[in-house]
This record gives sequence, C-alpha cells and structure tokens, in this order.
Amino acid sequence: MDFSVVNWLAVVVAAVAAWLFGAVWYTALSKPWMRAAKIDPSTSKKSILPFIISFIAELIMALVLALVVGAMTGGEPVLVAGLVFGFVLWLGFVATTLMANHRYENFGWDLTLIDGGHWLGVLLIIGAVIGWFGAPVVAS
Repeated sequence: MDFSVVNWLAVVVAAVAAWLFGAVWYTALSKPWMRAAKIDPSTSKKSILPFIISFIAELIMALVLALVVGAMTGGEPVLVAGLVFGFVLWLGFVATTLMANHRYENFGWDLTLIDGGHWLGVLLIIGAVIGWFGAPVVAS
C-alpha cells in the first residue's frame, strides 16, 4: 500500500466536511429519520459517542478513498476521479449494505433513502475534496 499518494491535509479536511454535511443532513431530516428508525425521542439517550464514532469513520473513509483514488490515478488525483470513485464505492458497498441490512432489520425504504443519501453525500464530498486537493506536496 502506497501511502505516499495520500494528501493528509485533504483527508482531514474531507472528514471534517463530511461530518459537517452529516450534521446538516440529519438536523434537516431528524423527524423523518427518527420515525423511520423507530426511535422515540422521549426515551432516546443523548450521547456524544455516535458523533465521535462518525468522525473517526469518516477519517477512515477519507484515507481509504485517498488510497483508492491515488492508486487508480497514478498518484495524481483529480476532482472528477474523486467523485467517480466516491460514487462507485458508495454504490458497490454502502448502498447495497444498507439495502440488505435494513430489510433484515424490518426497516422501511424511507430509512434506507435517508441513510443512503447521507452516505452518498459523504462519499461524494470526500471524493471531491481528495480530488480537488490533488497529490500531496513533496518537500524537496
């Protein structure tokens, strides 16, 4: 695995941007999401832990996407490549996983659409940032 293709600043910026997107997404869709997830707001516990775990997950996603885009572009990521690989990884792994898991868990398609839309946005944002930042600057 060639970590020299990773622009570490892009990874951090991408994770922060993705996390902020999630905050806006789920704030805007909080009521429909809680209904779809069958969560009773009066009995749900408030905790910061899911927010921390989400950020760590998005850091890992940004690192993996940077590795994939870097490897597939010969170490020269561009915006379009970041978006394409973000979408392809979402379609191949995230969307399919959500569809299967939500059916086993007896959730409706509304939850799949809300969560799937969130993760699509996350991977597109991460891909765009990774591609826009481009290759890491090598000190000479």
